Amino acid sequence: MENESAKDLWESFQQQITNLPEKYDVWSFGDTKESADELAALVLAGLKTATCSLKRMYEIDGADLPQVGTYSVILDGDDQAVGIIQNLEVKVFPFDEVTEEIAIAEGDRSVEYWSDVHKEFFKRECQSIGESFSTKMEVVFERFELVYAA
Repeated sequence: MENESAKDLWESFQQQITNLPEKYDVWSFGDTKESADELAALVLAGLKTATCSLKRMYEIDGADLPQVGTYSVILDGDDQAVGIIQNLEVKVFPFDEVTEEIAIAEGDRSVEYWSDVHKEFFKRECQSIGESFSTKMEVVFERFELVYAA
């Protein structure tokens, strides 16, 4: 089912920017209402300019990896559109090779904090597909910019 809030925000964005693609993604950060709210707020504040996801989840879903230039409508914990981001960079690397720069771009304070938070999140994702998490698993890093706020 299409998210009306996301559709409305995208249509508002289209009125300001010409030659936008018809296709865009719609999603929220994290796996709880609280994390979606918190991380969306960090994006809107300019403190979160990147995200990481498990490459394995794309493989299982049969989904293409994110691409540079693609747009996403970001939802809060109530599934309301709060902003639109555009990917500037996409890289794939093992979980245990995250750098301080990446951790800070994600809105985290350090590699240690990033690792702790993401390890717990990725363990839950792995458990949902009946697999074990490993720090050698590949993550998909996306650096983005907020191009439109609700």
